[in-house]
Amino acid sequence: MSDIVVTGLGATTPLGGDVASSWAALLEGRSGVSLLTDEWAEQMPARVIAALAVEPSEHIDRVKARRLDRCQQVALLAAREAWADAGGPEVDPERLAVVVGTGVGGALTMLGQDDVLEQSGPTRVSPLTIPMLMPNGPSATVGLEVHARAGVHTPVSACAAGSEGISLGMDLIRAGRADVVVAGGAEACIHPLPMAGFSRMRAMSTRNDDPERASRPFDKGRDGFVLGEGAGLIVLERAEFARARGARIYAVLAGAGVSNDSFDMVQPQPEGSFASLAIRLALRDAGLEPGDIGHVNAHATSTPVGDVAEAGAILSSIGDGAAVTGTKSMTGHMLGASGAVEAIFTILALRDQVVPGTQNVDDLDDDPRVQALDIVRGSPRKATLRAAVNDSFGFGGHNVALVFTAA
Repeated sequence: MSDIVVTGLGATTPLGGDVASSWAALLEGRSGVSLLTDEWAEQMPARVIAALAVEPSEHIDRVKARRLDRCQQVALLAAREAWADAGGPEVDPERLAVVVGTGVGGALTMLGQDDVLEQSGPTRVSPLTIPMLMPNGPSATVGLEVHARAGVHTPVSACAAGSEGISLGMDLIRAGRADVVVAGGAEACIHPLPMAGFSRMRAMSTRNDDPERASRPFDKGRDGFVLGEGAGLIVLERAEFARARGARIYAVLAGAGVSNDSFDMVQPQPEGSFASLAIRLALRDAGLEPGDIGHVNAHATSTPVGDVAEAGAILSSIGDGAAVTGTKSMTGHMLGASGAVEAIFTILALRDQVVPGTQNVDDLDDDPRVQALDIVRGSPRKATLRAAVNDSFGFGGHNVALVFTAA
């Protein structure tokens, strides 16, 4: 079977407007989390967010930006960077595909236009409402940008959507349906309704007095995630195609595993049994053993139940030998974009042979599963890395694990 390689990276995150600035901030341990000061947030129990470092509409033609939901805008910016970074592959459009996952898609448009409808009536609703709110809007926007005609796809699997986008991109190339795929995830839904809903679930951190330290993966005092926004896209290519055109190769996407807990709509299976299954399937797909994995970029959202379940999943699939990091301590939780952005961080960890430090872990959770992990805390750690895992989990029981190997 032909290798599938990564030749381009693109991202816009709470840490930076592109991959380089986001990665630099991550290694410096900088936080993208801040206090939400909008008037509507005053009554919210949780008021900490991880907003984009760079306003996307300022980097898109003004007329075009007005025709795109914010989720589509971030997808477009990440796609442009990834495509340029890959050298703008000259590929038959009928051999080029796009897969962009999202958790909720054009939520800001839907909620905003509902306000217009209620306040001003149906004749004032934008005629662009439907193409701006539909969940496939980000992938369609990217498909139009790169002229992809081998298929434009949209996995909607909550917080695993970005990783699932990459997994499906790999499947398209393996199945012979594409030579090049732009794959990843995008999300932008910082708005009163999602924040109120997550707050009512007690899923979000209420450390409003200390925003930068609110996201605390694996820490004993963690109390929920911080809502973020962003996009991450990578260019995947059949190895022969990439080498024939002299492309720079960042890493090999060696395997992927997908499973479902079938346990609860929002709570993970407490032992992490089926998250572990996804990781084991990914290792099998990659032809690797647990001891080959030197690094895990953990989903680690800072929820009391989720972090412990994930620790169990990592231990039962990989063991305690891999250096684990939780980058949401700095980026917040970008929902459907998180797995794709974290895949980029995993690829860069392999390239630079360094594991970013997890921030805000002052007192490691007492659970023996967490205690057994080799969690990199504070400063980055230099390492010799051959292979790394990025795992992502989402409401609905979705579990996705990706295995990357050094180029």
